[in-house]
Amino acid sequence: MKALIIAATAAASLLATAASAATAQQAAAAPANPGPVIPGVCVYYNARLLAQSSAGQAVETRMQQLAQEVQGELQPYATAIQSEAQQLQTSGASLPADQLQQRRQALQQRAQEAQQLEATRENELRYTLGMQRQAITEAVSPILTALYQEKGCGLLLDRESVFMMNPAMDVTDLAIQRLNTALPTLSFNRMTVPAQTQAQPAAAR
Repeated sequence: MKALIIAATAAASLLATAASAATAQQAAAAPANPGPVIPGVCVYYNARLLAQSSAGQAVETRMQQLAQEVQGELQPYATAIQSEAQQLQTSGASLPADQLQQRRQALQQRAQEAQQLEATRENELRYTLGMQRQAITEAVSPILTALYQEKGCGLLLDRESVFMMNPAMDVTDLAIQRLNTALPTLSFNRMTVPAQTQAQPAAAR
């Protein structure tokens, strides 16, 4: 059961990881002499928007809460299975062979059911996070289009593909400000993964 608890926590911390990575890259790639502003070239950093916008921070906080809820749901299964396994290990030799076999089979069945629940909850957390990110992306898309036109951009680059740049070409701060107004927060619960999505191979997701 530790595997799912770790996975759930990892899913919930994706946005926090993006925040630290965005800050680190931004600090590392800030030269003392930023060079000239290139007309028509703009830069946007989506990871920083996800991490620093009010909606992105709301998603991070809520995902952490959902991960804790999943931990609370799964922990009793882990405790019960571990306790039963220890009992069989210490007293199994004194049990009749048929009874010992039955208890082992029952324990194995419970462990398999717990693993299935683990996988279901992990998929739900990942799907929920993906859907909230999609909502943010949809909200920021018209904002970026407007900024592109207002700033006279002829090229909008992804910040992750740019090592160094003049900060004056970065439109991320403006995008965050406008997104905070257009989408100040997101409220959601853990979502069930649609059957069609579940049926897709993992590599295709």
